Amino acid sequence: MSLKDPLKQHKELAGKIEMALKAGLDNADDLSTYYTPGVGAVSSYLADHPEEVRDYTWLNNSVAVISDGSSVLGLGDIGPQASLPVMEGKCMLFKKFAGIDAVPVVLDVHSPDEIVNAIKAIASGFGGINLEDIAAPICFEVERKLKRELEMPIMHDDQHGTAIVVLAGLINALKITGKQLKDCKLVINGAGAAGIAIARLLKKYQPDMRILLADSHGALYAGRENLNPVKQHLLSKGTIVSDEKGELEKIISGSDIFIGVSRGNVVSGNMIRSMADKPIVFAMANPTPEIMPDEAKKAGAAVVATGRSDFANQVNNALAFPGIFRGALDSRVNRITSRHKIDAARVIASLVENPDSDNIMPSIFDERLVPQIAKVIT
Repeated sequence: MSLKDPLKQHKELAGKIEMALKAGLDNADDLSTYYTPGVGAVSSYLADHPEEVRDYTWLNNSVAVISDGSSVLGLGDIGPQASLPVMEGKCMLFKKFAGIDAVPVVLDVHSPDEIVNAIKAIASGFGGINLEDIAAPICFEVERKLKRELEMPIMHDDQHGTAIVVLAGLINALKITGKQLKDCKLVINGAGAAGIAIARLLKKYQPDMRILLADSHGALYAGRENLNPVKQHLLSKGTIVSDEKGELEKIISGSDIFIGVSRGNVVSGNMIRSMADKPIVFAMANPTPEIMPDEAKKAGAAVVATGRSDFANQVNNALAFPGIFRGALDSRVNRITSRHKIDAARVIASLVENPDSDNIMPSIFDERLVPQIAKVIT
């Protein structure tokens, strides 16, 4: 696969998205209908009938893609303006795959309350909010407060989009290995937004499974130093187990599933060999996976997935979020729930009719994907 020069392509376009008109504006009659005086009649009507605003405006088909630029891709805290190309790209995906008009919004504020207040101030102009690339643990507080204070679909995609596609991939990977999730020991490396959301959703899907979560200091366990309130809450609620201590190399031993959402090159072939029979390895760090697929397979991995498009089994958020927001907007769903996420994961998995070790995820270009996910978001 040849890769175009991204700097050249982006500079030539000077932005990847633009606004288009849905009606003609070619004469005085059009102008009087869609601007003044015609628009005044619509505004007056909506002032008296606010419950019908989605029928008369773009709220039925618009999403704000919002970031403060504090945790962008694998680049870290690069600031709001440098994050703008990523937000534009996300908006392209919304439009291409779900027909949703998405607008990139980058905020030059960074505390939870500042971010929440800024979003609340503009939320009336959008049908949904897609939070993007906001660093943990701030992202958890931002999303929690917004869901409490706004009546509209809100999703932090780094958390929930990742969790959905991981669950979808695992559903098919387990078919190949013949294992049941409830019987598996699963290790997640990376206790940021994605890792914590994956743990939470998997536990909702299969309450009996055994999940260990590791950060840069090793396994999380009760009483350990360097635990923020979110990590402490996972332990206190029993979402993750706390009866194993040590570095990743130790806790991965005997595990059935490894999910990496942190740093590249942290898993060796010997670590894969220490896992249980037919291990499943989702090495999703970008651009460098925790272990390269060929090395993982050579060490005995039954199924290997990454976040990259140049390897088999790309686990990509873009499989999930367009359909979820399409369904939420169409059905006027104000809250995206765990049930919605699990149902979406099941749909994604079902689109791979005969999964094998190199084919556990559908293509993002599968035309069934968005409509079928949208049907279950009700």
